[in-house]
This record gives sequence, structure tokens and C-alpha cells, in this order.
Amino acid sequence: MAYDDDDDDDIVVKDSNGTVLADGDSVTVIKDLKVKGAGQTLKRGDTFKNIRLTNNAEEIECSSKKIKGLVLKTCFVKKV
Repeated sequence: MAYDDDDDDDIVVKDSNGTVLADGDSVTVIKDLKVKGAGQTLKRGDTFKNIRLTNNAEEIECSSKKIKGLVLKTCFVKKV
């Protein structure tokens, strides 16, 4: 029995400028964002290091000192 080893299921995650993101990259927030449930606002220019990619091409996981387990939409970040 032959198995087809297609890499079509690889997810390509891009930031707001179209730059490809990978695990461990650093990103910057491009606009102020209110964080639901945390009662805080992420300011434009806040940087997140060591991001993690999710199964969704439009979302990344990151954390800050204030908020752990934060999920951001890729349309609101750019690669540093």
C-alpha cells in the first residue's frame, strides 16, 4: 500500500504585511487592542517574543508578563 506524502496540509501563517511567520518569531502589535476578559489594552508597538503558531492560519499564541496564553489575529501584528 502506498501512502501519499503531500505537504498540502502545511499551514502558512502571514502577518499584516504578508511576511511569513514561524514558531519563535517576534511580532509587534500595529494598533491598540482591547483584550476581552483581562480588562487591559495592548498598545500599538507592544512586542511579543517567542510566538507559537496554531492550527488556524489567522491566529498566533503569545504571552506577556501581564497576560498568559494570549491569542492574537495575525492581521493585527507585524514581524520584527
